[in-house]
Amino acid sequence: MLTAQLVNPNIPQLQPEDSVAKAKQLINDFKLTHLPVVDNKKFLGLISEEDIMDISEDKATIGMISDQLFMAFLPEDVHFLNALHYCNQYETNIVPVINRDATFNGAITSQNLLKAIGDFSGANEIGGLIILELQPVHFSISEISRIVESNNATVLHLNTITDPTTGLMMVTLHLNKREIDAVVSTFERFEYRVVHHFGADRIENKTDMHYRNLMNYLDL
Repeated sequence: MLTAQLVNPNIPQLQPEDSVAKAKQLINDFKLTHLPVVDNKKFLGLISEEDIMDISEDKATIGMISDQLFMAFLPEDVHFLNALHYCNQYETNIVPVINRDATFNGAITSQNLLKAIGDFSGANEIGGLIILELQPVHFSISEISRIVESNNATVLHLNTITDPTTGLMMVTLHLNKREIDAVVSTFERFEYRVVHHFGADRIENKTDMHYRNLMNYLDL
């Protein structure tokens, strides 16, 4: 998915002739950390909520404070995960997107981005989760897939992150089935460290345990 596909057409934009009062109103109404400033479809930059609120003269125009704009945007044809890095880097909840001809396409909101990341990561798909911890040199997608498939399961999504303090890699597997105890056992048999796992077996075991505890209590 590209950035252009996540553009929200309802995000307001400022013109150089707009007043500071209008900018303050838009920031309050739309709960934005920044507003894009555009002139004849040309993106001039972003202005932050903090800079806007610090201006006491509400009748001043955005053009009069153009020195407080900063130029940061994403092209329309890059992968949408770049928008996540952008939000973290600039501490913003909107990402301006620019067309190939340098015109302003629109902006991606953090809400649109969060939904896209949820779809991308398979958060809406039913299945079990297994989290492995291993040395990066031991990471093998083919071996992990083989272990999963040997239990008649499939890896829907795989994500990795390296702990900066230990250097160990955390591998999160999203499988196509919730009954994953057999898969977990196979990983452990191959000396993988299973940090966490979440599936139907575990949920049902906890439910059975709570039920038995309740029955024992009622028998007292």
